[in-house]
Amino acid sequence: MAAKLIKGAEVAAQIRAELKQEVEELKAKHNIVPGLVTILVGQDPGSVSYVTAKQKTSHELGFYSIQDNQEPDITEAALLALLDKYNKDPKIHGILVQLPLPKHIDSNKVLYGINPDKDVDAFHPVNVGRILIGNYAFLPCTPAGCQELIYRAYGDPKGKEVVVVGRSNIVGKPMVAIMIQKRVGANATVTCVHTGTPKDKMIEHCRRADILIVAAGVPNYIQADWVKEGVCVIDVGVNRIGMTESGKAKLAGDVDFAAVSEKASFITPVPGGVGPMTITMLMKNTVMAAKLAAGLVKL
Repeated sequence: MAAKLIKGAEVAAQIRAELKQEVEELKAKHNIVPGLVTILVGQDPGSVSYVTAKQKTSHELGFYSIQDNQEPDITEAALLALLDKYNKDPKIHGILVQLPLPKHIDSNKVLYGINPDKDVDAFHPVNVGRILIGNYAFLPCTPAGCQELIYRAYGDPKGKEVVVVGRSNIVGKPMVAIMIQKRVGANATVTCVHTGTPKDKMIEHCRRADILIVAAGVPNYIQADWVKEGVCVIDVGVNRIGMTESGKAKLAGDVDFAAVSEKASFITPVPGGVGPMTITMLMKNTVMAAKLAAGLVKL
């Protein structure tokens, strides 16, 4: 069996087209323009690239969008005051502070300073709690992107065995919470394996999976004999394993793609799988935050 590629860019384009139509309807029917501010402290090249892409996408979708660049020596108090300003700004529905922050600033204090209803990264403890109990407006972007890829490519995971490899706060833990919800696109039987799981048990659990979601942070970790025929594989890993002849970084996922794709029914490539979904889900969260602020949706 040769797996069908789940191409994140194609799915992301579908969702963005849906969002663009939704934004136009919000403007026409309710005079609402989703507002997003991205705050960048310093000029880290990777961070600059990320926020530039986020701003570009938000403009394409018709958002009211602000890029707020701050000097690397901004004080923690000043950054918190800036957040307070945007928390109170009715034109701004989503606030994103690009990480990492300089070492003199407590990242947790900053993330916790964002109004949970404007926390479109869904990292605030209030939003983490909302997700766990199933009473949420939006989800962390990368896990939400994984869920969309599964639902739109593989199909409804209801009743399926889902195994999540990794327990990070950004991917693994929220992925478990999302897939176990009693909702469309979830309602699965979920197992999480991690660094505390003995290897033989980890392999045993992975072999049971109908859907395997891998965020281990180890290149080519999942081998072909760890999975069953017909599994759907979502590879979240992005690992630099060298350089190409043209001087670009050579990337590998957490799954041995060449071998596992011979057994899987669906698989995400790296790059080009989960990656393109993250910014798109940020945009979806911002639209939802605007609807939440206007009372069009309720928690």
